[in-house]
Amino acid sequence: MSELILVLDEGTTSTRAMLFGPDGTFHGSAQQELTQHYPRSGWVEHDAAEIWERTLACAREAVEKAGGADRIAAIGITNQRETVVAWDKASGEPLARAIVWQDRRTADACERMRAGGHEREVQRRTGLLLDPYFSGTKMRWMLDHEPAVRSAAEAGRLAFGTIESWLVYKLTGGEHLSDASNASRTLLMELGRPGFDEGLCDLFDVPHGTLPEVVDNAGELGKASAEWFGRAIPVTGMAGDQQSATIGQACLEPGQTKATYGTGAFILTNKGREIPRSEHRLLGTVLYQLGGERTYAIEGSVFVAGSLVQWLRDSLGILEVASQTEELARSIEDSGGVVIVPALTGLGAPHWRAEARGVVTGLSFASGKAELARAALEAMAHQTHDLAEAFAADGARWETLRIDGGMSANDWMAQDLANMLDLTVERPGFVETTALGAAMLAAAGVGLHPDLASAASAMRGELSRFEPDMDDDVRTARLEAWREALAAA
Repeated sequence: MSELILVLDEGTTSTRAMLFGPDGTFHGSAQQELTQHYPRSGWVEHDAAEIWERTLACAREAVEKAGGADRIAAIGITNQRETVVAWDKASGEPLARAIVWQDRRTADACERMRAGGHEREVQRRTGLLLDPYFSGTKMRWMLDHEPAVRSAAEAGRLAFGTIESWLVYKLTGGEHLSDASNASRTLLMELGRPGFDEGLCDLFDVPHGTLPEVVDNAGELGKASAEWFGRAIPVTGMAGDQQSATIGQACLEPGQTKATYGTGAFILTNKGREIPRSEHRLLGTVLYQLGGERTYAIEGSVFVAGSLVQWLRDSLGILEVASQTEELARSIEDSGGVVIVPALTGLGAPHWRAEARGVVTGLSFASGKAELARAALEAMAHQTHDLAEAFAADGARWETLRIDGGMSANDWMAQDLANMLDLTVERPGFVETTALGAAMLAAAGVGLHPDLASAASAMRGELSRFEPDMDDDVRTARLEAWREALAAA
């Protein structure tokens, strides 16, 4: 009986294939790391061919674990957003390395557009700011600097897409699609209108014909060819990773908010059918589109979260494994005055300073690895507090915060968030809600549940709650030290 959902969870550092039942039960996974390429300071690239090959290998391993393709009802896809792939429509092969969402190479181009007075209009139409984070300027850079991309464009063979678009193209043997949540991250789609906008394409000088068709987040989106798994399997759910995590946390009503702490940290508040208009440098985005109708979210994006802990482990060598941070944080009363501003790839919302760089303040001979580890975890609450103030100023005050992602498994960090935000923090028993959200979409799309709300109700698990327990003067002192350090960045 076909009852399992196969989710392809395409992250920044790894690719996974995960299996879910219609009740949300996790049935296993397969995972492979992705190679990170850093050709210059501020540049981050992936090999799109490697992404496809390793994703397919993980998917085949998961299907085997499931007992064969006959047990798979549908495929859901969730992905690192804003990363751009350029490929040849004729050969189906990538034409250059993918430019990753973290990449900052187009900072000067964004600054020129801001100086030209374009940002206010771009934000009004797309909900986004002029920042290298988003896909449009990456596409233009490829056309200007990659001869193979330019040649393919001139010959009418160029296809641009974000990662879900690339995977669907390879799975289906040629379908060129993007779901509305991912399309809303490109700077090339107006929030209130269907499809990519020709005027925005002209502004960013990206040929409209190179872009995919924009489709719903659930439904009959395509079919994976039988050559990959021995049977054609429908693709019935797709969403960018942060929208997918919001769905996985069942934030389907206006005002409900989730925060994902993975490589970066991303907070979304459901805004219903209201197109978000931020006055405090937050982002408006499509949360999901069903039956052509859009639900929106307001979003704050922090570029460095779990990657800060990875840096402490891999570059500084003060950790053997990331989970050590909790033990180290608990081993001392406070950080000893050490504050970390993790602007290793610039500052995201609400500051949006691409040129900012990381800062560590308050060091003394008494500072050791425990102080640095605790300061790294405290930086998550400090950055989140900045966003909480911006959300409140935009009329989207949080009542509770639902957290997920790999870092959220750290109880000390979850409690510190509750303390610094002075509100209840909820964490699901299964913290990989990005994949779970894609499973919910796919389950609704294939008919295992009648609609998305039913899928979310049936598939969401139990919660842990963390209540605030910090004196106001301690919170105030922490925030004052953070703001001083932030000014130095």
